Amino acid sequence: MLIGAIDLGGTHIKYGIYDHNGEEILLQQTPTEAKRGGKYIVDKLTSISHELMGKENISGIAISSAGQIDANRGEVIFATDNIPHFTGFNLKKVISESTGLKVSVENDVNCAALGEHWKGVAKQSNHFFCLTLGTGIGGAVFLDGKLYHGANFGAGEIGHMTLFPNGKMCTCGSKGCFEQYASSSALQELINMNLDDHVSLPEFFDRVKSGDREFKQILGNWIDNLTTGLRSIVHMLNPELVVIGGGISAQGQFLEQEIEQSLMEKIMPNYRTHLQIKCARNGNNANLLGAVKHFLNDN
Repeated sequence: MLIGAIDLGGTHIKYGIYDHNGEEILLQQTPTEAKRGGKYIVDKLTSISHELMGKENISGIAISSAGQIDANRGEVIFATDNIPHFTGFNLKKVISESTGLKVSVENDVNCAALGEHWKGVAKQSNHFFCLTLGTGIGGAVFLDGKLYHGANFGAGEIGHMTLFPNGKMCTCGSKGCFEQYASSSALQELINMNLDDHVSLPEFFDRVKSGDREFKQILGNWIDNLTTGLRSIVHMLNPELVVIGGGISAQGQFLEQEIEQSLMEKIMPNYRTHLQIKCARNGNNANLLGAVKHFLNDN
């Protein structure tokens, strides 16, 4: 069985074809152009689905999407202005009617967690929390070996918990949200504010590792914001593992150690027992793998 997989992110749409064992057959990406709005994005997802159908004889389409998703209906319950006017679209219905294929839809961070639980660092873990750091911050909760959706498919929405009351305005309409201070975008903003030259994140981490004091201080400030938020999550859920996903997870062991050192200083002693911090093994492709796993679970 071959499955077409699509991961809708704030910056890029990644898409490809996988077999039922999660082996990658094809992988491509295209800019999201999120600011063009929900209707444009849905049309783009439909077009990509037809493109995948033209490449292989696929059995269905598995979608990982930004926003709060009703995973049963395949509908976008709520999306912030990162993708304007996206709320209310039933992706499952639209794409299924257009392609004639079975379609499954799940939240992108839930997909990342599913992917890491299936073929990643969380394979042996039954109680873990997964957060992805990108344009914003998303979270997913695994309890007793199962993905926890909450009462209305909104569990794990940590990007919009308040880190600093009356802080920066967020796209959700509130102020001081976690993602405004601890996302990858927030780190890039800190870099741009404090350095004369534009420095990309990979270049930034190279300078940090080389021992540059100014760069290390910027990273320290960002890590402090990140672990201040993680402290509350660890105290609430008592996980055995925190998985860090998104493009920044490519920093691997270095980032794991920086986060773990800061977090362990902030949490109560009992919560440190057996707690591990790991970067997602499948990196940015964890979402695609998780979408495939969700499709297989549903079908």
